[in-house]
Amino acid sequence: MTTVTEMGYDNLDYNEIVFPRLGFDFHIDSTAFTVFGLDIQWYGLIITIGLVLALIFGLRNMRRVGLDPDRAIDAIIAGIVGGIIGARTYYVVFNWSEYAGDWKAILNTREGGLAIYGGVIGAFLVGGIACKIRKVKLLPMLDICGTGFLLGQGIGRWGNFTNQEAFGANTDNIFCMSGGRIQKWISLNYTQDVLNPAYLVHPCFLYESVWCLTGFVILVIILKKFRKFDGQNFLLYLIWYGLGRFFIEGLRTDSLMIGTLRVSQALAAVCVVVCTILLIIFLSKVKRMGRDYKLYCNTEESKMLLAQADELNQKTKSKSKTDSQKSENQESEDNTNG
Repeated sequence: MTTVTEMGYDNLDYNEIVFPRLGFDFHIDSTAFTVFGLDIQWYGLIITIGLVLALIFGLRNMRRVGLDPDRAIDAIIAGIVGGIIGARTYYVVFNWSEYAGDWKAILNTREGGLAIYGGVIGAFLVGGIACKIRKVKLLPMLDICGTGFLLGQGIGRWGNFTNQEAFGANTDNIFCMSGGRIQKWISLNYTQDVLNPAYLVHPCFLYESVWCLTGFVILVIILKKFRKFDGQNFLLYLIWYGLGRFFIEGLRTDSLMIGTLRVSQALAAVCVVVCTILLIIFLSKVKRMGRDYKLYCNTEESKMLLAQADELNQKTKSKSKTDSQKSENQESEDNTNG
């Protein structure tokens, strides 16, 4: 493999990130800006953008699966909160030696430390409870959320780019990269026979981002044209993401571990196998049922609830318009009397 010295990248600035074979050289401070003395990190900002875009996608497509967006928004917000808590909890649990007794560090997520699988678990649990309380059908909701997850994750991975993390083993392929923080981190944590700072590394964050965004496009097409049963897109999300994560995780050097086992890689493998089996079972069941099976969006319950929501929205708009006209008439009358 070609060394960074041979390429002229052996003395990189701490905030410098390079992709030599692609000809890219970036200087990115992990702090985006400062507000009232508080540093706002690119990591948190990019993840927030991913969440917002996923939320917008979800709300715009709720009616496609038969759900009222106004009723579902509470469950989505609860799921986001649960996802953040779950992602941080998962990461801290499997890195407990770094956080034991330091509660401030546990709560500090501005510079990284969120695990996606923990986020999915947390979002599922808290969002599922909210769906029960708000009487929102869970499986159609999961189809929307699973598809939106891929959009949020595909964007959110670029937070790892600004932090110079989520990279992999040494490589010399066309996408190989290095950075000042990467070289320092490798020097402090690895012997050269395991991971050498003199060589370039896999940009695992990039692989996963491209994989997630590709999956998002595929699942949107399925959502619009080929969804056969409620819950299908969520199973496909777990299969697609799990398949990509299994192989990408094998390239990484900063995996969460239990002994010699890569936690996320093992969980990804289990998800792919179990969800593939469930997908086959449910597709077979729907095929046997034929016209007797209906997607929730085609049921009388869904149509009735959406009609009620439309009626309520129309009344609210009419009342708002009437109140506005009264206010204008009162203002005009006051001006006349004045």
